[in-house]
Amino acid sequence: MRIGELADAVGVTTRTVRHYHHQGLLPEPERLANGYRTYTLRHVVVLARIRRLTELGLGLAEVRDVLADDAGKDLTEVLAELDADLARQEAAIRERRTRLRALLEAEGGVPPEGPVSPGLAELFAGIGDVSDSPMALRDREMLVLLESTVAPEEREGLVAAMRGALGSPEAAARARRTYALLDELADARADDPRVAEAARVLAAFMPAELLPEEGFELDSGHGLLRALFADFAPAQAEAVRRAMEITARGRRS
Repeated sequence: MRIGELADAVGVTTRTVRHYHHQGLLPEPERLANGYRTYTLRHVVVLARIRRLTELGLGLAEVRDVLADDAGKDLTEVLAELDADLARQEAAIRERRTRLRALLEAEGGVPPEGPVSPGLAELFAGIGDVSDSPMALRDREMLVLLESTVAPEEREGLVAAMRGALGSPEAAARARRTYALLDELADARADDPRVAEAARVLAAFMPAELLPEEGFELDSGHGLLRALFADFAPAQAEAVRRAMEITARGRRS
């Protein structure tokens, strides 16, 4: 086949084919006596693989390394690997669509914090509308941050811990009460007498799994904790700190 037929077969332009020749990704066939180059099925397979790899986000240097690994393989092996690439892409697309469908069909719709796991979306929906509570919105942001930064194998444990703390109507009601107590401390000083009550109520449903690893002291200057407390008013930060201390003591006992 001619270069135009090769390009059409794979869905690229002849200019792209020539660029891949220039980059050493796609071997150029020998010219025939009439001066034309004739491409074979092998060229179609290699060009399709190059296109697939670039669509996956690989740079041309990375594509070159992959193709080098294919050297010496027969056509069946190359086709089998190309089929495996497509299968992995199909699986990834199905998994993403499943997550999107769960978000779109979740009770209460997609939370304002953005895409989260179905489990966390369910918890948010169970607590109900908290748009009038700055503390509740900040707490949600922290939970989304935790979920997005922990290792994938730890996410299920995180959601399970939150489900145990907030997964019932009674627990959701306690959470809303706690948010209200903390919101009332927005303009208060750290020695406000209401701090103790807010800390006690917060500690009652704070999952110990959300705290730093055992043996970590709250006063050690952990960067995330410093950022967390800096985002609170003085009385709110003190209430959260006391609640964490209460929960940590309970875990050690």
